[in-house]
Amino acid sequence: MEVILLQDVKSLGKKGEIVKVSDGYARNFILPKQLGVEKTPKTMNDLKAQKLAEEKRLKEIYDEAVALGEKIKNGSITLSIKGGEGGRTFGSVSTKEIATAVKEQMGFEFDKKKMVLAEPIKNFGTYHIPCKLHPQVTVELTVKVVEQ
Repeated sequence: MEVILLQDVKSLGKKGEIVKVSDGYARNFILPKQLGVEKTPKTMNDLKAQKLAEEKRLKEIYDEAVALGEKIKNGSITLSIKGGEGGRTFGSVSTKEIATAVKEQMGFEFDKKKMVLAEPIKNFGTYHIPCKLHPQVTVELTVKVVEQ
C-alpha cells in the first residue's frame, strides 16, 4: 500500500513523501496514529495544493528578508558611548544596543539574534556586522561607534 506521510516517521520518511509500506503496517500503525493517509487521486491533489501553498509562503518570507536586507545595507547607525584612553570604550557594545539603535535610527524592529557578532565591540570605529536574515540572505549592517 502506498501512503502519503503527514508527519516525519523515523526510518520511513519525511512529511509529504509517498512511501510504500505493507498493508498491515499502514492499517495498524500509520493510519490509526494519523501519521499518513492512503494514496488516492484526491489526497495527491491535496498534497500538490499544500506544496504550492508552502512554496508561496517560503517565497514571501524570502522576499521580505531581501527587502529588509536592502534597508539594512543602505543605512547605517551611529552609537556614542563613553571612552577611555587608547580608543577603548568603557564597557562594550552588544547586539542588544545595536538592535535598539536600529529601532531608533532606522525606524523598524530588528531581532538581535539575527546579528552575527563574534564578540562585543570594545573599540571606537566603523564596524560591518553580518546579519543573517534568511538562510539565503546575509547582509552587512554598518555601525559607527563614536566617543560621547
